[in-house]
Amino acid sequence: MQAAWNRPHILELASWQPWELDLVLQTASSFREVLAGRTKKVPALQGQVVTNLFFEPSTRTRSSFELAAKRLSADVMNFTPGSSSLTKGETILDTAKTYLAMGADILVIRHQQAGVPQFIADQMDALEAGVRVLNAGDGQHEHPSQGLLDLFTITSLYDPENPRLATLRGKKIAIVGDILHSRVARSNLWALLAAGVDLHLAAPPTLLPQAFGGLKPTDSPGCLTLHWTLEPALENADLVMTLRLQKERMTAHLLTSLREYHQAFGLTSQRLQGCREGVKILHPGPVNRGVEISSELMDDPRFSLIQDQVTSGVAVRMALLYLIGTYGEEAP
Repeated sequence: MQAAWNRPHILELASWQPWELDLVLQTASSFREVLAGRTKKVPALQGQVVTNLFFEPSTRTRSSFELAAKRLSADVMNFTPGSSSLTKGETILDTAKTYLAMGADILVIRHQQAGVPQFIADQMDALEAGVRVLNAGDGQHEHPSQGLLDLFTITSLYDPENPRLATLRGKKIAIVGDILHSRVARSNLWALLAAGVDLHLAAPPTLLPQAFGGLKPTDSPGCLTLHWTLEPALENADLVMTLRLQKERMTAHLLTSLREYHQAFGLTSQRLQGCREGVKILHPGPVNRGVEISSELMDDPRFSLIQDQVTSGVAVRMALLYLIGTYGEEAP
């Protein structure tokens, strides 16, 4: 029998058990059916207030959370730092308490500093406010909803009707790019290793320290291999995920040029010839065309799952909001 959901907050994936990942996949699959229907809306969180506290810029993640909350019939409040009291000296905690006083039930928090969602969750718990916190990306820590929507996209590829971890066991998946600074890579690493994936990380040495080789949990069924050249990571790969490259990496002297990076690590149709037949490409977006991936490959429906990731995001975020929004309630 499936265990009941037991997390009031969703802050990371590092400590998740496989059954928790499967429960999210099953719940997201149900909501995908809702989104494909005529009504596209359920009253699951009717009367609850979801507040998006995004302290750094975001388009797709915030829009995805907003739409997910509305599809669950929740009321939504959006926070914009540029026009907020933060410019007048208000603290992040005071901002959170302000929305708490206005009736927020769920706080979706994105911040450039690692640990902020955890801090707010701890403060809400100390206040016994009953408010749930969902991490929408914090610094170089994690981005759990992105890792889960990537997992949902991939598992749906192998079994659209019943996406589950078991379909990925033994698959070779490569993650390519700025892994050092990527919260997306970290969340994907935990989820994919829990699924028993043969995971390969590839990047220049400045963007993939050897210490990443020690991140694999001892009880994980997956395998983790590091590469400082691209070809071994792509050889016989079933799926390849490439990550956004921030241009400030050059000013920090971590890269010589975007052109040289693309020549060494950029994905092209020619480079995919070493992969398995039917290989698929993912990217969390936004994409630097011609840097991480060629425009031709990005727009080729035979390979690209990038639009599928965007679509999956709404269903997965509906699942996450639903699970923490109904946490503690008795099953009907």
